[in-house]
Amino acid sequence: MKPYRLYFCFLALCCIAVPSNGVSQAAAAPVPTRSDNDAATRKGFDYFYNLEYDKALREFEATQQVHPDDPFAVNHILSTVIFKELYRIGALDTEAYAADSFLTKKHPEPLDPKVHDRVKQLSEQSLVLSQGRLDKNPNDVDALYARGITRGLRATYLGMGEKAWFAALRSAVSARHDHERVLELDPKYVDAKLLIGTDLYIIGSLSWPAKVAASVVGIGGNKQKGLDYLRQVVAGAHSEVASDGKIVLALFLRREEKYDEALKVVSGMQSDFPRNFLVASEYAHLMNAAGHGPEAIAAYRKVLAGCRSNAYSGCRIEVPAYGLGEALRGQRQYQEAAEAYDLSSSHGNDPELRQRATLAAGEMYDVLQERDAALEKYRTVIAEDSSSGAADLARRYMKQAYKSP
Repeated sequence: MKPYRLYFCFLALCCIAVPSNGVSQAAAAPVPTRSDNDAATRKGFDYFYNLEYDKALREFEATQQVHPDDPFAVNHILSTVIFKELYRIGALDTEAYAADSFLTKKHPEPLDPKVHDRVKQLSEQSLVLSQGRLDKNPNDVDALYARGITRGLRATYLGMGEKAWFAALRSAVSARHDHERVLELDPKYVDAKLLIGTDLYIIGSLSWPAKVAASVVGIGGNKQKGLDYLRQVVAGAHSEVASDGKIVLALFLRREEKYDEALKVVSGMQSDFPRNFLVASEYAHLMNAAGHGPEAIAAYRKVLAGCRSNAYSGCRIEVPAYGLGEALRGQRQYQEAAEAYDLSSSHGNDPELRQRATLAAGEMYDVLQERDAALEKYRTVIAEDSSSGAADLARRYMKQAYKSP
């Protein structure tokens, strides 16, 4: 695993273009457009965090027409364009980021070249607006913050979308430097601690050689300080920044196995974003990771029921279905686990998840001593992609039946 990829990908998770909570050092500088002073922006973010990206775009574009010189307004559009595309190609499932498989995972859908062009256009537009303000006042903290967000969003798209790691890393490092400068000028500008806190945690999590390599380009890390920064963001930043902070903090707390704190964070997010099935699924993932199997099963089934009743803005039923299979398997409810895995494998367009679900279903049928059904699943896995790790396991289990540990 390339350490710079791990560094970048987690940094990218926090680079949603959000309004600032700081106070510009220049008295004449315009006030950033944000949800507490603009109704359309407020409505747009409600849509955004509930995965209703087209509706969010309409609100943000209307706001940008009213505030054409505000880089914050452009960044809101840029973030929505990027995250709509990342959601479409299946890059936003938090379960994948609890491990490192996302670093090499191929997206089930190709990127839309039109999105690439629009990301480039919006990025350049926002950077021109920010730089224009900085040319007049190099200490304009709102402009510095906005420029850092634009660079971070560009890094997000290049890394998570295009897997252009080095270009993404350069942009991500520049984003951190912008936000460090913001805190130098205004230590109370809590919003800037989101990107920096994420960066601190990631660098602090790397091996010693990787940390040394990071220090060469002027970036250091400290896991605890990073978590503390994120907690400060959740507690004191502007609402949209705090929402991003909750997403990143919950992910890192999960990796640290601090499940009780993570569950509290995600539970609050469920109330804030009731139409977001990814948040509801993350709560179930956390329950299962924390060892609360029966509660996790109930949570997954609640998500599936919500998917079927259209309670969410959109739903990829294969995600909670696979999680349900894992939770049932942990409780040795093998027949129901097999059914959940089958449900997952029969939905969606992610070939890797489909393979894993099909393989897991075969394992359950072997445990249930339904050998013919198991063999059928293993053949399907191999036919999907004979070169994958799942296919290697399927070939092994065709020779010798899987046995539960």
